[in-house]
Amino acid sequence: MESVNIHEAKTRLSQLIARAQEGEGFIIAKAGKPMVRVTPIDSPEPGHQKRLGFLAGQFSVPDDFDRMAEQEIASMFGA
Repeated sequence: MESVNIHEAKTRLSQLIARAQEGEGFIIAKAGKPMVRVTPIDSPEPGHQKRLGFLAGQFSVPDDFDRMAEQEIASMFGA
């Protein structure tokens, strides 16, 4: 996420808002210290974003997953 200082944000506000509307948020900083995050209004709340593992327990990986089609793959590479 891009970080811009307050002066730059005031100068480029229209451009930054247009980018935020496209889904690209940004951070406004004061003296290099992040102060606020600007994101599109329809973006998910920070605690509600989908994360890795959201399908945990909904399917299982076979024990031989890393060896599936081992013979076929080996024959493709001339082994």
